[in-house]
Amino acid sequence: PVWAGIEGGRYNPLSGTDLTRIHHAALDILADTGIAGASEEVIAIATERGAALSAEGRLVFPAALVEDLLTGAAREYVIHSRDPAHADLHVGGGRVHYATSGEAVSVLDFESRSYRPATLRDVFDTARVTDALPNLHQYGQMVVPTEITDPVEADINVAYAALAGTTKPVEHALNAVEALPAVMQIYALVAGSERRFRDRPFVSFGGCPIVSPLRFARDSLEVMVATARLGLVSDIAIAPQSGATAPAYLAGALVQVTAEALACLSVVNMVNPGCPMSFAAWPFTVDLRTGAFAGGSAEVAVLMAAIAQIGRFYDLPTTVAASMSDAKMPDAQMGYEKGITSVVAGLAGANRVMEAAGMMASLMGVSYEALVIDNDMLGMAQRVVRGIEVTDETLSVEAIKAAVRGEGHFLSAPDTLRSMETEYLYPALADRSPVALWTEQGCPTMAERARARAAELLATHHGDGISAQADRAIRARFPIRLARGAMRPR
Repeated sequence: PVWAGIEGGRYNPLSGTDLTRIHHAALDILADTGIAGASEEVIAIATERGAALSAEGRLVFPAALVEDLLTGAAREYVIHSRDPAHADLHVGGGRVHYATSGEAVSVLDFESRSYRPATLRDVFDTARVTDALPNLHQYGQMVVPTEITDPVEADINVAYAALAGTTKPVEHALNAVEALPAVMQIYALVAGSERRFRDRPFVSFGGCPIVSPLRFARDSLEVMVATARLGLVSDIAIAPQSGATAPAYLAGALVQVTAEALACLSVVNMVNPGCPMSFAAWPFTVDLRTGAFAGGSAEVAVLMAAIAQIGRFYDLPTTVAASMSDAKMPDAQMGYEKGITSVVAGLAGANRVMEAAGMMASLMGVSYEALVIDNDMLGMAQRVVRGIEVTDETLSVEAIKAAVRGEGHFLSAPDTLRSMETEYLYPALADRSPVALWTEQGCPTMAERARARAAELLATHHGDGISAQADRAIRARFPIRLARGAMRPR
């Protein structure tokens, strides 16, 4: 009933006039104010193409230059799976995919019900649990290994742990451009050669090259330029918070984040025209009463839908963030925040919805229970996005006539048997049993069922993403912290 790449785009919070006004306002910001903090390399590349350095040292982009670069930008790209059992991600148009991501620093512990620091083992474990969840189409790095302080070593180990845990398409961010050669070697060893990886890339690169408002983040900018030179998928995240690092008016936040995203898109396409890249603007909000991050808010839901619409306006692949609950435990708040934001992003036709499972505590925490609950929730979201197909067969005219003239019901009708696996979604965790049976089973809650399912996956689902031969070669070359013995199921 659901699959990777269901067509979305039915929900559009902006009018055509709104889109045009936001576009021109963003171009005005880029041409007049520009972006601070550009590296000497980026300044040289951009000014050669027609950008300029203002008296304040900000890189300004003429509107004609931005629009010219937009015409040559990639309209779609593919992130491949390493296992035919998982779908490749064909990113573009209105095709919708849901993926994890987040880089949280803590994990909700099964037993103590308190948060502990995230570790490299959690990168591997979240990857292998995601590998077993059918409604998640890509594994994006969910936690940071807080025990590794060296950024290059952390990048190498995260790349290894993610690829070891799943054969689904992967996304992770690099902290340091110096790690890129080593990470590319790991990809080549896993794929069999660099050529095989380049022919069927199974990784996209995250990162945050903008510090809002309107300033480049130097380390992430260097990574973006280096990966663009190699033609790798840039899936950067630009994440201002309205009322704090972007205007409090939602339209103003959209103008600023669009300008910031267009600046990054311009740089990538100056470095390597047509390099695969997402329009990955993630405008967040804060609770203006307290200043607290409000990732599960209705305002974030409508902002991300607007970004999906703006991306379609430019005919660019889009990435947004949704399902980022501010709740600290799997509870009713988590359910409604995740459910609403995920459905809205899908209905808006966002190509890749990141942060889509497991994220809690305003992006500071991850929960294995939430990860499996969210898989159920995302199945429902995708079923809603799919909608209803109307054909001669599905109109069921003959079936209705036959039932009325025959047994008076549709339980044994051929159409019922044919459609039960294609029309209907059956959740893995949701309880639809009678009250008497539920009581007899001990009145289990969703959280209890999810805890049991997560524990089962951690105990039984193997991460077989790297062959033994490739694993030996990787460990011989790089300082892999994850011991082979620690990679057995718990």
